[in-house]
Amino acid sequence: MSFDIVKGMATTLKNIGRKPTTVSYPEEERKLPARFRGRHVLHRYDNGLERCVGCYLCAGACPADAIYIEADENTDEQRVSPGERYARVFDVNMLRCIFCGYCQAACPTGAITLEQEYELASFYPEDLVYHKEQLLEPKGESTIGSNAVWAEPAPEGAAQPVPQESHVFDGSRASSAAVGLGNIEVERPNLLVNEEQDEDRRKL
Repeated sequence: MSFDIVKGMATTLKNIGRKPTTVSYPEEERKLPARFRGRHVLHRYDNGLERCVGCYLCAGACPADAIYIEADENTDEQRVSPGERYARVFDVNMLRCIFCGYCQAACPTGAITLEQEYELASFYPEDLVYHKEQLLEPKGESTIGSNAVWAEPAPEGAAQPVPQESHVFDGSRASSAAVGLGNIEVERPNLLVNEEQDEDRRKL
């Protein structure tokens, strides 16, 4: 019995001079890895438009059914995103979320990422349903978040389709088929260039 006490004291004396490995939270916070998955963030473009185009891909990819979206149409008077639609409602239920990152991987515009925010405790379950106003970056702020470390670069010389040409679509290069605003005409006549054959056979 006495030998066990001596071994225990030896272990104590061996570690008594070492610095503690624990962190005195909340006074001191541990530096998180770049790929840490915390609370979701909805991002903006440099011009202030929202990246989310209301495509529902993140909600469809979520295995826990934690994302709820209601989309609405953009108008010339009220343009919220560069696409034809925007997310009027964007809710994330953190009680369901398993922090898998599938929503981030599925998003074609880099609108949603899981960031460094991990202080999510609450006494009331309804407070853990985050709404768009809580998730969206403030106006005047635009980032791509953890997409910078999660998006794998393409092989050198490989032709990348839009929007993957710049890894995460940045709003500067796109076709109208990609986001609804671009450098391709939306409507054009489906006729041949040869004038002799350019006869519209759809006459009634």
